[in-house]
Amino acid sequence: MPPKGDPTARGGRGRGGGGGARGGPRGGPPGATARGNPSAPPPSGTLPGGHVQAVGVRRSGYGTAGRAINVLTNFFSMASPESNIHHYDVISPSEKTLPARLNLELVDHLQKIDAPDVFTPPAAYDGRKNMFAPRELPLGPNGSQEFNVCLSDETTRGSPGENTSGRGPRVYKIKLTKVATINPEVLHRFVQGQQSHDNTVLTALTALNVVVRMEPTMKYPFNVRSFFTDRETKDIGGGLVLWRGYFQSVRPAIGRLLINVDISTGTMYKSGPLLDLCLDFLGRPGQYNLLSPRRGMPERERIRLQRFIVGVRIMTTYSGERVRKTPRVIKKLSSAGATDLSFTMRDGTTMTVAEYFKKLLNRPLRFPDNICIEVGSGALLPLELCTVPPGQIMRKQVPPEKTKDVLEFATKRPNDRLQSITNGLSVLAYGQSDYVRQFGITVDEAAGPLNIAARVLAPPKLRYGQDSPQPVVAPANGAWNMIDKRFFRPANIDRWMVVIYERQQRFNQQAAQDMIDGLLRGCRDVGMKVNDSNPLVTWQNGQGRIAEQLRAAGNECFQKTKQRPTLIVVVLPDNGNDIYTAVKHFGDVTVGVATQCLKSSKCFRAKAQYYANVCLKMNVKLGGINTIPDPQSVTVLTDPRNPTIVMGADAIHPPPGATGRPSFTALVGNVDSNSAKYVATSHVQGSREEIIQDLKEMAKHVLTMYMRYRQAVEKKTSDIAPSRLIFFRDGVSEGQFRQVLEKELEALKDACAELKINPKITVIIVAKRHHVRFFPKQQGDADRSGNCPAGTVVDQVVAHPVEFDWYLQSHGGLLGTSRPAHYNVLYDDNKFNADSLQSLAFALCHVYARSTRSVSIPAPVYYADIVCSRAKNHYDPQGTVDFSDSATQADTSQAEGALEAYRRGFKPLHANMVPLMYFS
Repeated sequence: MPPKGDPTARGGRGRGGGGGARGGPRGGPPGATARGNPSAPPPSGTLPGGHVQAVGVRRSGYGTAGRAINVLTNFFSMASPESNIHHYDVISPSEKTLPARLNLELVDHLQKIDAPDVFTPPAAYDGRKNMFAPRELPLGPNGSQEFNVCLSDETTRGSPGENTSGRGPRVYKIKLTKVATINPEVLHRFVQGQQSHDNTVLTALTALNVVVRMEPTMKYPFNVRSFFTDRETKDIGGGLVLWRGYFQSVRPAIGRLLINVDISTGTMYKSGPLLDLCLDFLGRPGQYNLLSPRRGMPERERIRLQRFIVGVRIMTTYSGERVRKTPRVIKKLSSAGATDLSFTMRDGTTMTVAEYFKKLLNRPLRFPDNICIEVGSGALLPLELCTVPPGQIMRKQVPPEKTKDVLEFATKRPNDRLQSITNGLSVLAYGQSDYVRQFGITVDEAAGPLNIAARVLAPPKLRYGQDSPQPVVAPANGAWNMIDKRFFRPANIDRWMVVIYERQQRFNQQAAQDMIDGLLRGCRDVGMKVNDSNPLVTWQNGQGRIAEQLRAAGNECFQKTKQRPTLIVVVLPDNGNDIYTAVKHFGDVTVGVATQCLKSSKCFRAKAQYYANVCLKMNVKLGGINTIPDPQSVTVLTDPRNPTIVMGADAIHPPPGATGRPSFTALVGNVDSNSAKYVATSHVQGSREEIIQDLKEMAKHVLTMYMRYRQAVEKKTSDIAPSRLIFFRDGVSEGQFRQVLEKELEALKDACAELKINPKITVIIVAKRHHVRFFPKQQGDADRSGNCPAGTVVDQVVAHPVEFDWYLQSHGGLLGTSRPAHYNVLYDDNKFNADSLQSLAFALCHVYARSTRSVSIPAPVYYADIVCSRAKNHYDPQGTVDFSDSATQADTSQAEGALEAYRRGFKPLHANMVPLMYFS
């Protein structure tokens, strides 16, 4: 899902680009000719004007390296308006912010019923503050007017606990005020590279996006930039149904505007009786008495169910077929059943909920012992009288056990995905939208997906140990294997032990011995020396205190051998996440010893390939190096005159709905001259803060480790400090680019100044959350999965009109359609050209220690992502910090207190682990 926020945000953005004649002044591959474009774009090699300002680095040229291929992409040509667009501020004076859906209904009612003469043709509205009209609205001399809007509702008989004072339907006041007139000429100038990206450009793009989304938003359930239809659905159980959706976004490209269309997936609450939804969630359909506290419904199950259904809109039926039109929102679940819940009537008498429905509404309950819901007004409603309307998006995190189902539904092979996107144009129906037509926008659906030029970069050669029968390998289709290869620097294992948390009946002595033999063979094949072929093996109970069990096993190992183990191998049951966290805390934080966890189902009778993969992880955890890029093939990284440190940084945030939980940050950097051995540091910061607060201290730590390694291990006597610092930053949106420059770049400079070093800095944003996809045009250009080959780079046709950016699909396809990473250069003291940075990024995708495949983003960024997600391993598993979904705080002061507790409870890495790739 794209990040929320700015509708043109590029953290989750795709960019459109023009085709045209052959490369411009700096050269470049031939561009594809744009089809169906009303105003032909300039040649794709065109560069922005010298006067144009960019947030980051202005594009100075295009890449030329690699083999030329043609690809299709999920962009469609569009013509933008020629007439002015009128921008209005929408204020709905209310004590609280209303839901976007209600706002849209109010404005729709205002335009069609209350004041159609004012809104002809209709204006487009974003559900919040902005309205855009194709003609100036007659709002009087001040350009401002207030309207009263009433969504009439049938009168309904009251419910227990509800205010039944007999007030009429609610009237909403909506005030419109003219803000600005937008001249579309600013967009024409911007896409031609003749205008800086300022507020006028941003507002114009926002206006076009609001216009194209207006029609589907009024018809279908929507979520920021996607909407969903029930044409294609999948029931995944647990009260959830998946719906196929469509994403659309207007994007500036080189010389013109394009529209980016993609398929997306919406997770919906299952519609129908609320009673059935609750039982479906609990995995007990049809067992209606389960929802009765009298009959033993556990309190924890009630809390779990409450977390799931809070916020769901429901409809009620009180007598016959009379249904209330306006849905109500579930606030919480009662702790007692309808028979045991009493309330006071207006005449002072007391009555239970069950009696109320039986006596006053002549509606005796079928399940009077079942719990009730409480809605916003305080009314108590029996579950059996509520239904869930279809198309309600679940905005909470999908339960982990359902992730596989969601992936299966969302995954489509490239040809199928492109077909589905093309079919989606009939749902989007740009030609039929009154809004789109009235604003003078046309989308060239007949021309189909844009056909553009791309290049496939040559992969770097990789170097293994000198004693390997095959010391240098050239990856093919983003993959290679370990046959006939020894690690570049294999680690030794002096003493190790095995702790098994699977039941002995399922994983017996023989299974343990087979696993040990497999690991020993795997280590021997890759050159790792194991000095102990008979490790201590012990079975333990996963319900016990993990740290004490591991410490006792370590002491037993010491008694026998007079040596502490250098490695603990732990065999976990399939649902052993809590044990895993405790093991990692013990190894990484408490005692400082490498741990390797294996799933019992995976290592039982495992083949040699499995143990080869395990050795990839163990070797780097123990201080070894698996492989390095061949110095000749990546001179940007390995130039001895310019020692280079490459850093990856990321921040990870709590899931939706979790308040009081912190964000975690990570910084990872290489310490060796080959950019293959990395160290990491992670910190805690305020919830959902994206900019890394402690970056100066984190950078000082990584830079110090780099210089120490070069001096102590590589025995350098000069040029110990890096002369180049390349900083890859993951996961920030376009709206935060300026903050990265103002805060994070300054933090890096301050760290260097305090260490009295002066490297030239390059800052590159890497984005994965966007909707740009590439599809091979010729079957011969596809890999086995039907995707574009690893190394496919596009920097002209779907590129930004002004800024230095490119897309790189660096990995071979496996399942579904591969997603390219989007790179944007924000700062560059090193004055790299496009080919240098593109080949550097591609090379770094090949040094990810855990696999013999290139990965989708540079290894240091990938590692930073892992370090962030493992930050919870820094907390004592026996402590009070709670990472379960239920760990949410009720108010701000509680949330602040909780955040402070998270900060206090965060334990640093053990000194032994600091120089190692413990996170692999």
